This record gives sequence, structure tokens and C-alpha cells, in this order.
Amino acid sequence: MSFKDLDIGIGTVELIDRPDGTQLLRNLEPLASYPDTFMQRLDEWAEKTPDRVLVARRDQTGAWKKVTYAEALQQVQALGQVLLDRDLSPERPVVILSGNSIEHLLLAFAAMYVGVPYAPISPAYCLVSKDFSKARYICELLTPGLLLVDSAADYAAALKVIQPADATCVAVETNGYDGSAITFADLLNTPVTDAVARAHATVTPDTITKFLFTSGSTGMPKGVINTNRMLCSNQEMLASLMTFHRTQPPVLIDWLPWNHTFGGNHNVGIVLYNGGSLYIDDGKPVPGQIDVTLQNLREIAPTVYFNVPKGFELLVERLEHDDALCEHFFKDLNLMFFAGASLAQHVWDRLDALAIKTLGHKVGMLTGLGATETSPSAMFASLEESQSGVIGTPAFGVEIKLVPNGGKTEIRVRGPNVMPGYWRQPDITAKSFDDEGFYCLGDAARFIDPANPQRGMRFDGRISEDFKLDTGTWVSVGPLRAKVIEAGAPLIKDAVIAGLDKPFVSMLVFTDVEQCRALSGLGPEASNTDIHRSPAVRARFETLLRDLIDASTGGSNRITRAVLLDEPPRMDAHEITDKGSINQRAVLENRAAVVADIYSVTPSGAVIRVS
Repeated sequence: MSFKDLDIGIGTVELIDRPDGTQLLRNLEPLASYPDTFMQRLDEWAEKTPDRVLVARRDQTGAWKKVTYAEALQQVQALGQVLLDRDLSPERPVVILSGNSIEHLLLAFAAMYVGVPYAPISPAYCLVSKDFSKARYICELLTPGLLLVDSAADYAAALKVIQPADATCVAVETNGYDGSAITFADLLNTPVTDAVARAHATVTPDTITKFLFTSGSTGMPKGVINTNRMLCSNQEMLASLMTFHRTQPPVLIDWLPWNHTFGGNHNVGIVLYNGGSLYIDDGKPVPGQIDVTLQNLREIAPTVYFNVPKGFELLVERLEHDDALCEHFFKDLNLMFFAGASLAQHVWDRLDALAIKTLGHKVGMLTGLGATETSPSAMFASLEESQSGVIGTPAFGVEIKLVPNGGKTEIRVRGPNVMPGYWRQPDITAKSFDDEGFYCLGDAARFIDPANPQRGMRFDGRISEDFKLDTGTWVSVGPLRAKVIEAGAPLIKDAVIAGLDKPFVSMLVFTDVEQCRALSGLGPEASNTDIHRSPAVRARFETLLRDLIDASTGGSNRITRAVLLDEPPRMDAHEITDKGSINQRAVLENRAAVVADIYSVTPSGAVIRVS
């Protein structure tokens, strides 16, 4: 069954073999010109389409509060004046502690408009964390001059720990807060002077727009420097891929967090760069909160839809039982895209079936490769090749360097979308680039067909996650983990693969506790331990291990023991990143006692074993 007739700009690639054993993979299609600064697009659309909705969010009554391009420009200039009046700069940037909101977007655009960097920080660092260690570390690194929160009372405990003495706190809501804070609404009344236009005129392609913090495999987050050149070039790469945006302004209904590059750079960027409209979705891909997303999708028909795999999984279940919702969801939809983890093939197949039933053709699901350091997109797959694990070929203007590394092929990236470095961390920056200026992603890939590079590449795991058993056999963690999650759906949320210097491979499993509860037959009062130790759940995981063993090709992918973890991943212990992915190394280090139990001669009853 064919896809909707779309012009997807993948281009033609060339593969160059080099004398040192490395290869260069690059697109022969040149990258078209792009603006010098991201906020040139706000100026442009405010003039061309002043009454078009830029951003909207439901208010407390449930109605959509909308801000047009003309209104946004006026408010951005007023906020820009505020930032200039407070003498903010790269040395004293804006820090946004709250989640997605109209106020967040306007302040972020204002900062970019007058050349002041801003940093969107995961709200969980202040609202979930107990010691605020990450938020404190980030503020000490950045030395901010202004912080934005939505409800000051909710952030009160964190502000006492992290707010610099000379920094201004701005809050959307100040009720119940006994500290000093300026209300966001008051700032919008600031008279605009010529200083705003002068500052706006001095912004360049290399001006820092934002700092995005990415959780590494160990330690505290690193501040990725984002420039106008990075954002604009990457958006032109995306526009060259999704060419329909040039004639059909995108409409997004989106929840993905702006402190992460997928939501904040990729999705917000697509809207502004192409003069589209962003409807902020206050739902989340979890039971209960998905209902908010569904209500929004009943009203707003997206032209492109972005989500994480869990979001698509929950969505497809509802679409299959609600014809009206399904019809509205697909009616204007051109493409879908996922990130953060692999999308289970059975979910993908069900989405295809629903699209065919509704439209008579598939709606393409794009895949690719990116990173916070590449703002984010670096590679894309064609619709024909697109499937979980396929990362495709280089975007226009991007070069990929292929480096042999321990039996794998490491991929490195060079292009205008690549960061200049990490903020105030020159040593880490230097280690992140090779001597030719390629950013070292730490990912491995392999060609789908070595004889035909045009078909693109498959993801082959993280170099740093792979390990050897005591037999010297390499274990490729990424593909094995994806296989486990697919085979264990819907009971498995994520898995961590263990076995470094051990005789066999094992896994630590983060389950979907509610799915396991339903299987166990136990009531709501049952603990996670009771659920995981129940006969039905253990029997299901024993069967899963046997099935995986039957499908294995050797010791490198033969899992014989598993533990179902009663405690979810802990953010304070760096076990989970902002986008919800698991930090394998941190989990193994923090739960060393569990790993020791798995490999004990006489393991406890928590260990599920098959021979």
C-alpha cells in the first residue's frame, strides 16, 4: 500500500573511502540558504500573516487562549526591553524553570530577539527532585540574571536553594508565595525603546540563542551551546525534507518538553520557521493524562504529529475504538515522527492499518538520527526504508564520518547544525570533537545494504554501552535492548542489559506495573513486589526468556536471567534523562547489589532464571 503523495527530500549520497580506513558519507544535494537569525522568521511572519495563530493553550475554563504573530512580536519586544533593562547577557542569561506555556515561549523568543541566551530547564529538577542538585548545578554554571516560573509557590523550596542573590524571579502566578517575584503580566506593559531594535540588529548567526542541558552517561548535565546558525540551518534541513511545509503552514498539537531538543528545537522550530501554529498539549503519554491529549486531537487536526513511542502506543489503542477521533486525526496529516526510543513494530503496523482504513493509504512515519549537540537532526530515512532502528542518510549540508571502532562503525557528524561546544566546559568540548572537527556522537551504525549506501544506515547501539562477556564476546546493547522491549510489550517499559566480564547476559527490567497488575490478578492494594513475584507474571517472563533464547544466535544475545525492578528509575540518581530514556550505566552502578544477586551462585527469589 502506497504512502500519501509527498515530496520527501532525501537527496543522493556519495560514499568516499579514505586511506586511513575511515569513510565519508555525504549528501550531494546542497543545503539551501537560510536566515542569519531565528527571530527573522518572527519579523517575517508578523508582517506577512499578522492574524495567524502562532501559539495557543487552553486556559482554566478550557477555552483556547491564542496569540497571533502580530501580538507575539509586540509582546516579545516588550519582554526584550525588560531583559535589556536588567543588563542580561551570556554571562547572566535567562533560566526558564517551568514547562511548556505561552509565557515560556514569549520569553524565550524575547531573549533570542535581543541576543540574550536562555536555558529551559526540566521542571522535574525543581518539582520532583528532593535535593535540587541538578537545578543548583545548572544555575551555578550559568549564573542567571532572571528566572521564570509558572507558580512561584510550587517552586518556592527550589528557589531558596538555586536562585542567585542578584537574579530576578518572574512568575506567571504569585499567589501563596512569600518571596520576591515580579508577575509576568506586568512585564508585558513595559514601554519599548529604540534599544530593542538596536540589540536585535546586532544579533548574528553565531550569537548564542540557548543552552540546552543534556544528561550524559555519568555526572551532571552538560550545557549545549545553541546558536542561530545551528537552529536556522537545521530548520532548513527539515524544510528541505518536508517540502510541503513551504506551501502548507504546519499545525502542531504537541506536548513534548521544550527543555529537550526534540520539543524545543525541532517542533517549536518547525512552527516558527514555516509560519505555522502550535497548540500546546497539556496531556502526557501516561494513563489518565492521555485523555487530555485525545480531547485536543478531537479539536485540532495536526498536519504533522510528533510523539514518543509510548504516546503512539496509547494513541493507537484509542483510535482503534473511536472512528470519529481517527477520522479527525488523519484528515490533514502528512507525516508522523517519533524519538526517544524505538517504536514497537506492532504499534507501527496498527497505525498503518488505521491510516489505510481512514484515508486509503499510509501516512509515513519518518525516522532518523539526531542529538542535542546537532540541534537536533543529522540523518533521515526515506519513507520506503523507514522503520525502527533505521537512521537513513545525511541531511542536506551534513557530513557523516564512519570510523572503525571495536568491530563496529562509529558515526561522527560535521555541519552548520553542530554545536560549537559545551558552555564553560572547554575540556569536555575538546574531547567531543576529533581532529577534523567532527562531533563524536558515541553511536554506531551499519549500512542496510553495504553495496547500496543510498538505502541508508541502521542504528547499531551506543559504543559506550557495549561490553564483553568473560569469554571475550562482544554484547551489542542497543539492538538487544530493542528486541527485548519489542518481545516483552506491553509488560516492559524499558530494560537494562548486564553482563560485563560475566559468563552470560542478563537484564534488569522496568515494567509497566499496571499491565503486570492486570496480569497478576491482584488488586490496587498490592505492592510492586507482590505483583512482580506473582505466579502469572513470573511465568510470563520465564516464557519471554525462553522465547528470546530460542531466537538467539549465540552467547552475545542469549539472556538467561532477569530481575523485575520494584523501584522505578530515579532522576536524582541520573537513571533517567529528561526525555525519559534510561541511562544504562547509572542504573547498573546504582543497582550493583541487584546485578550481584543475578550472578550469585545462589540467587534470591527475585531472580527469574531459565536454562
